[in-house]
Amino acid sequence: MSDYELSKDNVVEFIGDIFLRRGAESYIGEAVTMSEHMLQSAKLAEDEGADSELIAAALLHDIGHYTSEFGADAHEDGIDNHHEAAGAAILARFFPQVIVDCVRYHVAAKRYLCAVEPDYFDALSDASVLSLQLQGGPMSDDEVAEFESYTNLDAIIRVRRWDEQAKVPGLVTPDFESYKPILESSLR
Repeated sequence: MSDYELSKDNVVEFIGDIFLRRGAESYIGEAVTMSEHMLQSAKLAEDEGADSELIAAALLHDIGHYTSEFGADAHEDGIDNHHEAAGAAILARFFPQVIVDCVRYHVAAKRYLCAVEPDYFDALSDASVLSLQLQGGPMSDDEVAEFESYTNLDAIIRVRRWDEQAKVPGLVTPDFESYKPILESSLR
């Protein structure tokens, strides 16, 4: 199904199909698959009592890895695939701005946190350290000031923290089907 065929009526099924077909793919050097990572992110959000939009954002934050025209090994080849922009572009037609912003800026949030919280970098996985280098490293002071002006800053930071924690091999989570009602209720 190509982007122009997507509608509010079928986008959740489309995303579910992606999870089914491609979710078992490697998560770029991590010990979990892409679907395990995204489902763990959603579970972390749920466990913290986040609202449905933030749970949806946590679940969808890396969907751009599937919509990018770069291959799955792009990071290993030294290429930043800009999955955050690709994912936000797909979701913007269907989901509220807070979800789109969390997807669009979760990479920038890693750069931000590395600049403003010295201990954050130390908690990054090896794969996150590599991708941080490809994504521009910690933000400059000017970038930090601009990032702090974003409307949905707190939500973006929360999704980023769940993103970094969601890399636990073997962790049992609800499956994608369990999150479909949350995604459907979050459609605009």
